[in-house]
Amino acid sequence: MTWTWQIEDADGNALEVPDTDLGSQGDAESWLGERWRDFVADGATTAVLQEDGRTIYRMDLATAEE
Repeated sequence: MTWTWQIEDADGNALEVPDTDLGSQGDAESWLGERWRDFVADGATTAVLQEDGRTIYRMDLATAEE
């Protein structure tokens, strides 16, 4: 299984991010936890966790800032 993040702007466009092919959901969540502020600074508003291309959940990054 491969866990990846799709990072999106307010219009739903995918932003370029470093390679996110991670081995577990926990690894993927830790990876995002270390980087989400940088993504928000670059205009990201949403993070989408995917497992083998299947969406697991979407997270609003704007609320994480509050």
